[in-house]
Amino acid sequence: MAGGDYYDVLGVSKDADDAAIKKAYRKQAMKWHPDKNPNNREKAETQFKKVSEAYDVISDPEKRKIYDMYGEEGLKAGPPPPGGGGFPGGFPGGGGGFPGGGGFRYQPRSAHDIFSEFFGNGGPSGMGGMGGMGGDGFDSFGFGGGGFPGGMSGGMGMPRKPQQVVIKLATPLEELYRGATRKMKISRNVINAQGKSERQSEVLQVNIAPGWKSGTRVTYANKGDEQPGQGASDVVFVIDEKPHPHFKREGNDLFYTHRLPLVEALSGTELKIPHLDGKTISLPIDEVITPDTRKVLKGKGMPISKSPGTFGNMQILFKISFPSSLTPGQKQKLKGDLPIS
Repeated sequence: MAGGDYYDVLGVSKDADDAAIKKAYRKQAMKWHPDKNPNNREKAETQFKKVSEAYDVISDPEKRKIYDMYGEEGLKAGPPPPGGGGFPGGFPGGGGGFPGGGGFRYQPRSAHDIFSEFFGNGGPSGMGGMGGMGGDGFDSFGFGGGGFPGGMSGGMGMPRKPQQVVIKLATPLEELYRGATRKMKISRNVINAQGKSERQSEVLQVNIAPGWKSGTRVTYANKGDEQPGQGASDVVFVIDEKPHPHFKREGNDLFYTHRLPLVEALSGTELKIPHLDGKTISLPIDEVITPDTRKVLKGKGMPISKSPGTFGNMQILFKISFPSSLTPGQKQKLKGDLPIS
């Protein structure tokens, strides 16, 4: 986050207490979450990462202490090599003066992981939620044996909750249109009453709401491997939209490209478009269609998850298929039948 002060990013003073820091993060995270800014997603994603990194540092007493003393460079670069000069004033105690030992270097975490840890499963009110219908069967995931990243977090020498496990959930566009229920069978290590690790299986249900987009996250707290002295990690399923053979999705709109023979582009036709809801849309074409023609069908796009009952649009584009050759007679007939301009 070079070039920005963590306190300024959150809008708090340097003596802000924990409550003020959490209140500021809640406000800024809600303001800049990419799902809240669909029309300015790139800028929102950048600011969301800055806000999350700032909170991750100054909400942690040890990281905050290092940042206050040495700034962002000292926090991320770690202690200088012996005799290397280093930062102004030097690091306390030389290379070993950092809490937890001299090997500490702050590595920024996922902004979405920080968000999920703060707000809990499903996010805050207004950020979407669980819903949907239909579907059966199981997908299986096994944890353990090094499958979970985690361990000590932040390099501070203090036990922290293991890192989340993020699993991409490949989802057809039809399920994102209609909603679906996916049952995910997981296998994980748990610590029993005798303090020993044992294998346990469980089925987690992911309810996909109509209109969800790629990147939507569903968090199940403490459903990952348990590690002695650290508890269990969270499991996060992330929606990953599968490519569709006919439709391309942009935001809440569906784009459909229809290949039209030249004769139909000139003389008219009726399109039959298979929709994601299982029905067929009939669209009469009476005017001349050019490669630049675009038809917009209001309310035939994707459901808008934050406004139940409302839909985006379907935009129909055209590709005109020209004949590869014409006979002299066909050319002469076209010259007589078609206007010059």
